Amino acid sequence: MIIAINSKNPQPRFIRKVVEALQQGGVIGYPTDTIYGVGCDLFNPEAVRKTRRLKKTGTNKPLSFICSDLKDISRYAYVSTQAYKIMKRLLPGPYTVILKATKLVPKIAMTRQKTVGIRIPDNRICLALVKELGHPIISTSVNKPGEGLYSDPSEIDERFGRQLDLVIDGGLIVAEHSSIIDLSGDTPEVVREGKGEVTLFR
Repeated sequence: MIIAINSKNPQPRFIRKVVEALQQGGVIGYPTDTIYGVGCDLFNPEAVRKTRRLKKTGTNKPLSFICSDLKDISRYAYVSTQAYKIMKRLLPGPYTVILKATKLVPKIAMTRQKTVGIRIPDNRICLALVKELGHPIISTSVNKPGEGLYSDPSEIDERFGRQLDLVIDGGLIVAEHSSIIDLSGDTPEVVREGKGEVTLFR
């Protein structure tokens, strides 16, 4: 099922409908500022397992998640003064930041080094979902056959419709991975160059 949601002014009744699906353990397809991906409630283990099956990734590979704002990030990760200043400049935006995780983060979302990947996308639908749910949602990409990324909700629905509880249509996007910046150490490190500008860290 596809639900069309206005990307500039998300309709509250549709956001609530999607959140109800997440609360019931649903897995959804949804837009970010970088790709159309799939996700679920961070704190629902069975939904996370379903998401992993869709992505075809092992249980030892961490999954990044979306927070609603910088204050929200500080609940799930240890944020140094330097990291806070950098994130304030970059977020919301097409970046994933790696930070040391707090005890609130489930093990499924952590690396062996106890770090976690967190996003605040520049996408009002994403942020409305997280705010309404009250805690983070998993954010992960799934590749098309041929390794492309999804930019169209109808493609996600066609490919994964039977495995998803619903797909949000937030319009077409230019699909490209987020840039990953590791802020868990003393010096920022570019792990992956993607949609977000990284020249500041070169």
